[in-house]
Amino acid sequence: MNFINTNPRLLKAKTIALIVLGITVVFTVVSCSRQTPTNTVGISPEIVVDYIHRVIESDRTIYTQQVVNRLDEEEKVIKTSENWQKEKALPLPAQMLRLSAEKSSEKDYFTYRLISPWNINDSQAPQGKFEEKAMAIVLETGLPFKDSQTIAGKKYFSAVYPDKAVSPACINCHNNHPTHKKRYPDQVFKMGDVMGGIVINLPLEDS
Repeated sequence: MNFINTNPRLLKAKTIALIVLGITVVFTVVSCSRQTPTNTVGISPEIVVDYIHRVIESDRTIYTQQVVNRLDEEEKVIKTSENWQKEKALPLPAQMLRLSAEKSSEKDYFTYRLISPWNINDSQAPQGKFEEKAMAIVLETGLPFKDSQTIAGKKYFSAVYPDKAVSPACINCHNNHPTHKKRYPDQVFKMGDVMGGIVINLPLEDS
């Protein structure tokens, strides 16, 4: 199995690069989500959501491959669990993403969440016409779907990116989950399969 190089210097450099990219995204999102003079040139919403997704995807992939998957393989004392709070374990990758999404949305700059037509958590089912349409197109093409939409009277530029299985931990968790077996007995995920989507909603104007 191919893992990301764990050389301390390389990991430090990659971490710094991600932090810099994250800071760039935050400042970009703030500028794009606020009204600016007509003569001000900004970054297009299409590029901003790509930046945001890149940070989300990188963080989740590293957590999945370098933490969750290695814990499962090496059978250490600490484990990952759906009931991580009660069992004093680490959150699953999907739970970690949800916790991060809740924290990042506190400032109302943008929101993101996981969705899937094979959801185990009901809150992660596609909601509304946009998400249903976008998820269907992503599954058909394997490519992101982007468009503007109105949510509660406010305009957003939204995107749904394919959420792919990047680790055996992902597919084993879903394929063996009792809820998945009951709801989707014929859906058996493999490495690289699109398991759902990551939705990003970027506000286009002040409330």
